[in-house]
This record gives sequence, structure tokens and C-alpha cells, in this order.
Amino acid sequence: MNIVVCVKYVPDATADRRFEDDFTVDRVGVDGLLSELDEYAVEQALQFREKREGEDITVTALTVGPEKAVDAVRKALQMGADAGVHVVDDAIAGSDYLGTSLVLAKAVEKIRAESGADLVVCGMASTDAAGSVVPAMLAERLGMPQVTLASVVESQGDQVRIKRDNEGSTEVIGARLPIVLSVTDQSGEARYPSFKGIMAAKKKPLATWSLTDLGLDAEQVGLSVAYTQVEQTTARPPRTAGEIVTDEDGSGAGALVEFLASKKFI
Repeated sequence: MNIVVCVKYVPDATADRRFEDDFTVDRVGVDGLLSELDEYAVEQALQFREKREGEDITVTALTVGPEKAVDAVRKALQMGADAGVHVVDDAIAGSDYLGTSLVLAKAVEKIRAESGADLVVCGMASTDAAGSVVPAMLAERLGMPQVTLASVVESQGDQVRIKRDNEGSTEVIGARLPIVLSVTDQSGEARYPSFKGIMAAKKKPLATWSLTDLGLDAEQVGLSVAYTQVEQTTARPPRTAGEIVTDEDGSGAGALVEFLASKKFI
């Protein structure tokens, strides 16, 4: 069995994030890292393998992105994934959800053709775009059932059951492998890479594929064919000094209420 975990390289939230001249997110000139929400997907894939001790299960981390995106795969390998695949091609830049899901689907199909893939695991969303739609699009393209937004994952044989938490209720959903699964940040704390894991990751196989390797043309992806595009951005205004409300004559409460009302906080 081969489990494919889709991981994304995203700009560091603490970095000075910015847009390119074409209003796409700058993913090259800023520091990046493995999306935190995808760490939970890696964790669930590793737990799935560990619970089936004795079975031949391979966890493959898959990412699509610029050259630096390979760091997301390396982090997954350090956590315990067995192999990695990095799809990198200049033509992919600017792809929207549809373009990204197409590339991911073709990569998963290639993995399935080479070694099989019974389970595709994703995070609930990426921490940069937060769309939460790629797992569903991926499932549709692969012709596989989708079991999404799982807070609890249980499996036995080829049966998988999840619990999905909603406001005031919990849904229980079952499906039979192969499936596309997405998990939330409530599914279980992601493990930290150990020193042994970091050293072992350097020897694990990591393949680099282009669009040609996936049988895709450059005209099928990228900003030029994206259904959604950013047309305008406005830089965040510089932070100004705060306003101090004094209460020397008992008018502080009124001044505070007036300030909050002017900012539409109340």
C-alpha cells in the first residue's frame, strides 16, 4: 500500500510576505516552510502506517511548487515519510485551485501507476490561501470518494471511518479505500522530527518531476488560464502609535466608549 500525503510550501507567517508584479504571492523571495495544517496530514499518514504493523506500507510526501518547496517534502521525510516527490515547473506559477488540483492529480496517478496509492491525505487547508477546496477537487479528478475535515480517523482493513465536528454536532462518515482524506488540526498533535529522523531523511528517495513527466502542457496551468486572479493589492499601512485614554476627571469611561464606537468595535 502507498499513502500519498499532499504537502504545501507556504510563506512564513512571521516573514515580510508580499506579492509579485503580477499579483501572485512571492514564494521565492521570502522564507517559507511546510504548511502547519499539512503537518497533521503527515501525522495521520504515519499513524495509519504504524497501526498496521507488518504490512508493506509506504508514505510518500508530494508537493507542487518552486525549487524551495522541496523543503516541505524534506520536513515530511524528517517526520517519518518514506519517499518524496517534488513537482516543479516555471509554467505552474500562478495556478489557482483548479490548476493545482490538476497537477496533484496527475502526480498521484503517476505514483499509483508505479507503486499504487490507496489513500491520499491532505490538510484541511493551506495556511496561505485557506481555500479548503483542493482535497475535493483532487478526489473528483481521481474518481475517488472524499472523506474530508476529519477530527478523528479510525480504520480497519479497507474501511475508514471519520468524525467531523460541526457547530453543535458531530458527523460519523465511513468509506472504503481508496479514498481522499483531509484532516483538521484536531486530529492529533503532529510529531517533531527527531535527530535520527533528520539524518535518515537525507538518504530517502526524493524525485523531481516536471509537467512533461506528468503528461501536461504548460497551457493547461499557470496564471494565464486561472479562473481566479488578484487584480489589485493595497499595502498594509504602517503601524501608528496607540491612543492613551486618561481618567483624571472621571471622563475616561466615556472617552473609551467613544473610541471603541469610532472603530466600530461596539
